[in-house]
Amino acid sequence: MTTLSERISQSAFDGSKLRVVLMLDLEEGAQQQFLEAYEQLRNQVASVPGHISDQLCQSIENPSQWLITSEWESAPPFLAWVNSEEHVKMVQPLHSCVRDTRSLRFSVLRETSNVAARAPEPARSRLQANPRVGDGVVRHALTFTVKPGSEAMVADILSGYTSPAARVDDRTRLRRTSLFMYGNRVVRAIEVQGDLIAALRHVSQQPEVRAVEEAINPYLEQDRDLNDPNSARVFFTRAALPAVHHVAAGGPESEDPEALSRHALYYPAKPGFGMTLAKMLARQDEEAADDPASAVHGSTIFQRDDTVVRLIDLRAPIDRDPLVSLGARGPRKLAVLRRLLDGDVAGGLSTDRELAHFLARADMDLITDRRAPDA
Repeated sequence: MTTLSERISQSAFDGSKLRVVLMLDLEEGAQQQFLEAYEQLRNQVASVPGHISDQLCQSIENPSQWLITSEWESAPPFLAWVNSEEHVKMVQPLHSCVRDTRSLRFSVLRETSNVAARAPEPARSRLQANPRVGDGVVRHALTFTVKPGSEAMVADILSGYTSPAARVDDRTRLRRTSLFMYGNRVVRAIEVQGDLIAALRHVSQQPEVRAVEEAINPYLEQDRDLNDPNSARVFFTRAALPAVHHVAAGGPESEDPEALSRHALYYPAKPGFGMTLAKMLARQDEEAADDPASAVHGSTIFQRDDTVVRLIDLRAPIDRDPLVSLGARGPRKLAVLRRLLDGDVAGGLSTDRELAHFLARADMDLITDRRAPDA
């Protein structure tokens, strides 16, 4: 049996405290404007559920470099806030002050405090229990919708571009891009070895990619102007679909990628239950990673609000065992899944035929799946 230490794993659902680090490079002469915007933002963030504290720091070497650190009770409340429309509006005043930003998120694994001021036991217990084993890959996704009736045209545009160079710099390279559609919703899943931000900037600057982005602009339901930094920033902030959980059996070289089939399943969550559904699927995929006979070799769950997408790499056809493929195997798991799904589909999982129909409908259309030569 695969042990926890052998899994490739990342998760926002381990219950541990979260430390968020935001590094900023300010525009010249914008410090006072930045401080005023930060004071307003700080007061608003203080009332967000799950927020514990934050610090504003200025570099002692370069006064234009600033650092904001914040501590949260766990990752889910932070993700719910940072991906909300409220957050998009809240940070708008900062955009004109900041030249560049970089955000990092860490689960708290160990901490040391003064003996006299040591935190009570319940607070100290909310640490990540054990280090997770990574594979050096950062996973992220973007999702947006296109105007109904334009799906075929958009799919043709998105499948026909020339892949950008995989190498970004000495430490960063693109590994894989998988693009799917569910009706008029587009989901682009990205795997990067190294620095995700550097890779996204690299891709956005490639002529072939910019041509594709411009070509689909007329079909987007949300207008954007990629030549306007603020418009582009708002669009991609709203389009972000974070990876909240990833698990794969064994080490990174344990399975030949060519022997696996990739699918993305779209789960229409009941309003307000997107994160609960993502957690349920995450627990199922942890169990699958421990079972060498499972058809699911690896899974990445992306979630934002009530949009939940589960990307799975399978050793067998997706319809061989629908419950395993859906992440609902085991006593009462299907009943739990039904309760968390939107009402339009929740009542249609009572028979094998209905289950097979839901799986076929949830299985998103694969538009393109591109891997770097040695990925």
